[in-house]
Amino acid sequence: MPTVPTSRPTGPRTSAIGDTHLSLRDRVYVELRERIIEGRYPAGLRLVERELAEELGVSRVPVREAMQRLEAERFLTVQARRGAVVTGFGPDDAEHLFDVRENLEELAAGLAARRRDAAGLRTLAQLLKRTRRASGAGRLRDVVNLNADFHQAVAEASGNPVLIDLMAPLDSRLRRLFHLTSAPDDAGPMCGEHERLYEAIGAGDEEAARALARAHVAGTRAAALALLAAHARANTQDAAFQ
Repeated sequence: MPTVPTSRPTGPRTSAIGDTHLSLRDRVYVELRERIIEGRYPAGLRLVERELAEELGVSRVPVREAMQRLEAERFLTVQARRGAVVTGFGPDDAEHLFDVRENLEELAAGLAARRRDAAGLRTLAQLLKRTRRASGAGRLRDVVNLNADFHQAVAEASGNPVLIDLMAPLDSRLRRLFHLTSAPDDAGPMCGEHERLYEAIGAGDEEAARALARAHVAGTRAAALALLAAHARANTQDAAFQ
């Protein structure tokens, strides 16, 4: 039976509060968002403004502003008599995200191949190298984040500012999906698919890049949805025994 979570994270964490290139309210927002994305704040967790402010060593104002922003982005839900809780991410949420991803990522890959930007290709190559290293070292958290970075870099390599703006709000949801559904055994096949996509983009093969991008997203869809459905069933069974 699951215990009722609190707003205190467990285990080691990396804080964004010390990052000086962001304003205080942005630092608080990024820190809370990353805790949700990485699962340190699980779905259903009640976040208490006063406790968070004490933990982060800030006033309640930037915490309140960050929580309002996270609510607008559907990371938090305000419930009667409970306050703000972390919004769940289930099969339906993933289905909607995949529907959009398949089309936008195929377009981004095709445009990136048409453009063949040298700087963009260097970024993709560096990300592939870092992902292979992280995978070999068993650093799943880094692999997940680099996976999302690669998809974002393909969008940026498209050179289309409208497409980049359309895909930017999906990045946080994509990272959350990856953290919820990734396993160590996924790293090798994922790296291989990314490398083939990189080669198609570098060769300027627009048709191949589009096909590979769509196949990559479609290939992860079934496994991710099955895993999220299994989590949902387990949560329902746990709730029935409470």
